[in-house]
Amino acid sequence: MDEQIRFDTKLAVLLRDDLATWQRLNVTAFLVSGLAATMPELTGLPYEDADGTPYLPMFRQPVLVFEGSKEQMTVSHGRVLGRELKHSVFTADLFATGNDRDNRAAVKAVRQGELDLVGIALHGPKNAVDKVLKGARMHP
Repeated sequence: MDEQIRFDTKLAVLLRDDLATWQRLNVTAFLVSGLAATMPELTGLPYEDADGTPYLPMFRQPVLVFEGSKEQMTVSHGRVLGRELKHSVFTADLFATGNDRDNRAAVKAVRQGELDLVGIALHGPKNAVDKVLKGARMHP
């Protein structure tokens, strides 16, 4: 029997609980792309099926998805900044833009404490991530 692989880090996404289903999926995809793009060590090896068809690699560990209120987003954002963990953010303003340039401009136009956060993705030691997400609940 193979020994279970355990990770000392955690990949997590926190979504605001008032988002529509399509928004939750879209925000999650955008947020985790930042983690994959900047931390190649999070990505495993490419996949291949029994016929030899190649597939792209994915994260080497699970991505846990949580949800919380608008207030929870603000508290968690403060915690992630205080712990200096690498993270990505998605603000409500990004639903009105259609490209990376305009997305970056929309975030840059708002002061840190005034961001209308709808999603945060982060990676770090389990204990630190758990503290950032304290009060949030697993996404149903």
